[in-house]
Amino acid sequence: MTLRNAEFDLSRQTVRELNAALHAAGEGAFLVRHPGGAHALACGLDAPLEVTVAGHAGYYCAGMNKHATVIVDGNVGTGCAENIMSGLVRVRGDASQSLAASGHGGLVVVEGSASARCGISMKGVDIVVGGDVGHMSGFMAQAGRLVVLGDAGADLGDSIYEAEIYVRGKVESLGADCEEKPMDAAHLAALAELLTRAGLAADPGQFKRYGSARRLYNFKIDNAGNG
Repeated sequence: MTLRNAEFDLSRQTVRELNAALHAAGEGAFLVRHPGGAHALACGLDAPLEVTVAGHAGYYCAGMNKHATVIVDGNVGTGCAENIMSGLVRVRGDASQSLAASGHGGLVVVEGSASARCGISMKGVDIVVGGDVGHMSGFMAQAGRLVVLGDAGADLGDSIYEAEIYVRGKVESLGADCEEKPMDAAHLAALAELLTRAGLAADPGQFKRYGSARRLYNFKIDNAGNG
């Protein structure tokens, strides 16, 4: 489809019309005006599009993203970038809970803060949050990296697998089987590269690294019940 550099006005058009046009486009830049906190904006994109949402978005914005760059000049609701496969999602404001849940790849940047369960069950996505993250962030995180420039709430990394978590501020508490890990030169270099890609300035040497203690990996007969 040859549609490029188009504008959509959600005060006059529907989300269904917007998403249908984006799904049909193979390339181009698109501006979404007056989003009004609508849900499911720019979901299921599968092409190297550039989509800018000029305002706040509701639930599941940029969900299942593949290849596209989605910029939100505002806040986003629950489940932004859920199950992202590749591409970039950048939120200029704050994000509600379950940011990038189950994300397999790509980069998700929140310049403000993210609420509870940020990166829950992440499977390879990189997430960088400029502010704080809420409780249970990194819950059951399997792969990928979660970088937090602010503080982290309670039970960080609960039941974590092989994802890596970097926090510059305070951690209220660690979840089950999550522990602080050493930071070597390779980790510092990788973190510096990720921060550069995210466009957020911070000294990698100020962060602490957290990951799995691997105590939940193996079945222990002593933990089996009689019922």
